[in-house]
Amino acid sequence: MDAELITEKLSFQVKSFQESFEILSSSSSIIEMAKHFNRILRGSFFSTDISIFYKKNENSEWERLIVKAIESKKYFDEIKDEHYSKIYSIEDSTGLYTNIQLVDSSYLGVVLGKRIDGSSYSEIDKITFQIYLQMFDSAYQAFLSHKNEKNLIFSLNSRVSQLYSLIETGIEISKINLGDKLLKLGLSRAISLTNSSFGRVKISYKDGNVEELFYPSKIVSQDFIEANILSHKFIDYGNEYEFSLCEKESREGVIDFDETDDLLLSAIVRQVHAAIENERFHKEALENETMRRELAVASAIQKRILPEKLPNILGYDIAGINIPSKEVSGDYYNVFQLEDGRFALVVADVTGKGMPASLLVSTLDASLRSYLDFQIPLSIMALKMNSLIFKSSTADKFITFFIAILNPSNGELDIINAGHNPSLFLRNNGSIEKINAGGVAFGMFDMGLPFESQKLTIEKGERLFIFTDGIPEAMDKDENEYTDERMEKYFNDVKPVNSAQFISSIVADVKLHTKGETQSDDITAIYLIRKE
Repeated sequence: MDAELITEKLSFQVKSFQESFEILSSSSSIIEMAKHFNRILRGSFFSTDISIFYKKNENSEWERLIVKAIESKKYFDEIKDEHYSKIYSIEDSTGLYTNIQLVDSSYLGVVLGKRIDGSSYSEIDKITFQIYLQMFDSAYQAFLSHKNEKNLIFSLNSRVSQLYSLIETGIEISKINLGDKLLKLGLSRAISLTNSSFGRVKISYKDGNVEELFYPSKIVSQDFIEANILSHKFIDYGNEYEFSLCEKESREGVIDFDETDDLLLSAIVRQVHAAIENERFHKEALENETMRRELAVASAIQKRILPEKLPNILGYDIAGINIPSKEVSGDYYNVFQLEDGRFALVVADVTGKGMPASLLVSTLDASLRSYLDFQIPLSIMALKMNSLIFKSSTADKFITFFIAILNPSNGELDIINAGHNPSLFLRNNGSIEKINAGGVAFGMFDMGLPFESQKLTIEKGERLFIFTDGIPEAMDKDENEYTDERMEKYFNDVKPVNSAQFISSIVADVKLHTKGETQSDDITAIYLIRKE
């Protein structure tokens, strides 16, 4: 491997860590952090069997955040205090686990289960795992800092509430389209209420240009003495606005600014910030109305992409559903009849929701139809589609993808699972087989990683369930998930003679669990029965 290729791969890895850190640190809760961390680890170690636990302190019980194997919790009871952060192996390195103490004395436990291909974890994997844990710890510190900052802002707002009566004229600040007058009005009020001699608003635009406004207008930059300045600034849409007051006057002459001055300037600056945001929001509201109409068009287009009715397959009963969580869906499903009489059953899930995900769904549909017409092997088709999606999407977008080619005459299935949820196969003997075969999600890497297909035979009376994570990850108001375990039990226990009955009944069971909570993700599924 030459130096240029090594450098390129290292650069890609560094960028990946940076993006992962940003995603984790911007989470709104520890549960959301765990979900993001699960996806990051799943993409790096090619394992869908990942469990993540959390406890608030040493004496509390472990909480299940992401759990693929309930027995995973037992590993953490054996770890002593002095061995936190040590990486342990499970069953000849077919799994890894560790327990780390976070900055607020809480604990995170992570178990990496078996890889998709069944290979063992190497020493390099352990080092990589350790780096990801350190990244999580750093992101968690940033998450706590953001949370503490919000609490501090709330406290400051309470402390200055009694001062707002002194700045009733600040109502004028909230007016839209004041431009420079808005900035000068806020500056002049701050100067008056703090007894400052003069002031300045410095605007550093995101394009690199800098503009200064002074009050009184005869003041210039050279008049500012850095030792006697009180400043507050904010960033709006990439532009930085800094309000500075100079030389607080008193009967004894120039004195230092006090805490009240600081709070008052902060309050006025917040009002100015809010007015600037209001002006921008007003413009965005007009743009959003246009976007709403465009979304309606996109939704209509997507409805034409998704099937209105699935084809009839002699000897089989099949049904599918797509319930978007927004105007347009990031999920995709379809059933195609191929020229040789076989049928392609496809389910996919794009990261994110809304318009960007919908556009990527359209790309997926167009390319899939084209490649299926050529009837090339699934492993080659997956390589081509992965490369296409990688070039068509941004770094934070990828597609999990499942396809099964059914030969209806003998029940043979040719399957590839590209990073998607394991589909469920119910055998006549009552056992459930999970279908993991394939490779990484489309668009994550374009490094020629192979995709391996799996061949199965569906016998008469057996059933296949293909779904997206909108079902097992559906949450109630307390953020309790529907879970894979409940879904698998439902799949095993409920066996209607009609596929459509199963689809409607499991959706009803999910809604029973969420108790009317807003749907957090798209729900998509296909259910296939081979008739007896």
